[in-house]
Amino acid sequence: MYFRNTVRLMSVLALGATVFTAACREEPLSVENPNQPDVAKVFGTPRDVETIISKLFQQMYNGQLGNPDDIFTQTITMSFESHSQLGNFGMGTRAAIPRSPIDNSIGNNVSIGNFRDFDFLSRNARGAANAIAAFNAFSDAGLSAGSPARDARAKSFAFFTLGYALGNLALFYDSAAIIDAKVAQDNSIPEYSVASAVMTAALGDLDSAINIATSAAATTGTGGFPIPIEWLSQTTPMSRDDFVRLLRSYKAKFRAGVGRTPTERAAADWAAIIADATNGITSDFIIQTNATTGWSGAVVNQMATSSGWSQMTPFILGMADTAGSYDAWLALPLANRAPFLLRTPDKRFPAGADRATQTAVTGTGRGGTPAGSILYFRNRPPGEDTPAEPWGTWWYDNWRSWAIRANGQNGPYVMFALVENDMLAAEGYIRAGNFAAAIPLINKSRTRAGLPAITVINSLTDVVPGGSACVPRVPQPPNYTTTACGNIFEAMKWEKRLETSMIGYGQWFIDSRGWGDLTQGTALEWPVPYQELFARTKPSYTTSATAVKGTYGF
Repeated sequence: MYFRNTVRLMSVLALGATVFTAACREEPLSVENPNQPDVAKVFGTPRDVETIISKLFQQMYNGQLGNPDDIFTQTITMSFESHSQLGNFGMGTRAAIPRSPIDNSIGNNVSIGNFRDFDFLSRNARGAANAIAAFNAFSDAGLSAGSPARDARAKSFAFFTLGYALGNLALFYDSAAIIDAKVAQDNSIPEYSVASAVMTAALGDLDSAINIATSAAATTGTGGFPIPIEWLSQTTPMSRDDFVRLLRSYKAKFRAGVGRTPTERAAADWAAIIADATNGITSDFIIQTNATTGWSGAVVNQMATSSGWSQMTPFILGMADTAGSYDAWLALPLANRAPFLLRTPDKRFPAGADRATQTAVTGTGRGGTPAGSILYFRNRPPGEDTPAEPWGTWWYDNWRSWAIRANGQNGPYVMFALVENDMLAAEGYIRAGNFAAAIPLINKSRTRAGLPAITVINSLTDVVPGGSACVPRVPQPPNYTTTACGNIFEAMKWEKRLETSMIGYGQWFIDSRGWGDLTQGTALEWPVPYQELFARTKPSYTTSATAVKGTYGF
């Protein structure tokens, strides 16, 4: 367990490398344990600590996306981002309707995936806090990695990774330990805090990262910004300004996403979200997966194995249909539903009057979406169909990132889409009644996809243009067996969903939870995994918070 392994680490940091060496000499009969790390050497100099900091984000990225037995793979079936009936990695377990609670008993069938994110994020949060504490101690001793600028770059990046770790823990788990430099310095093991408190700490860490990056020290001397290519697996070094924009985008994402219910999401600080998003990223934040450098494409690689791993379901994507087939599908009992041909003006789907025509658009290869294309989905060759639940069996795959598998697990993976950032601002504007500010943000991706531009919207009762061919078409109460044109909020949700489909990390689940769009009974968060609880001699438990019947009557 990471807490056990870090006790010795932090006691060493508190004493310092010199005292540690002296203490060993004073006890000549002591025997070195080769199974324990030589912390004095690992944290021996500011440059050593800088090296540790440079690897923190990669370790968390690989914790989240380096193995399909993780939280993300569970969320894609929970939120209808994808569908699979397979028991692998909890996909079928989480997909089943009616939903089941998240089992947290010892040895449950999703125990590895439930624990993986918690483990990697918590351990690297501790590593980041250790590094920050070490740099503080070096600064007090008048030591530097080379210049104030270089020290600032390292400390800012360490605070970013600490905020990223705590923020993601708060998004998915009901509680976690808040780790900071004081905890590291004191060598303490903090009790768990609720997700909202963990998120507050995460936002504070991101603020610290921004303050350090924008301080005078960050431009004093050489060796500072930009962020080196290998720290974030980029094609070019990331400038200080772009790094700060990325931090602000994550702040907006975390503030909006932590709410478990529509009420909690509505209560978020949307003015702050707008401010951060409008000063956030100006292009997609892309990780270059690389089998040689160790930036894994394992999850994407596995999702591209066959339709049994990641075929689509019409629950959400059926809202693109303008031929009445989705309405007919909704009118049937779950057990009687069957695949239908999706006909839509949305260019992110293949066009054609029959399946053969649509399949011809994307071909029989498995290379994924061509570079520069917005054709995110394919109508697969019929010979590749894989049966699943009637409501989860469809002819469409999301092949957006399949090129990574085709290229030996090498290629660009969108970690944070610009459209996601823009839709955070758009959502804030809509909630504030400022439709005029939201419209151009929504239209950027909407019109690119061939959908008519939204023009004047005066209220949430106004619907998107397109008439009977409008997109999205949203299930209507009280029976939710027919559809009608969505309003500007639904148009915003549609763009965000389509542009974050099977990229990023669990975005459909995070948003659907806060928008009230999950299927009734879907778990809203994960408990602290039993492996961690048992390490603290605490009993395991199962969270009881689940989604109520929501927006679409699912």
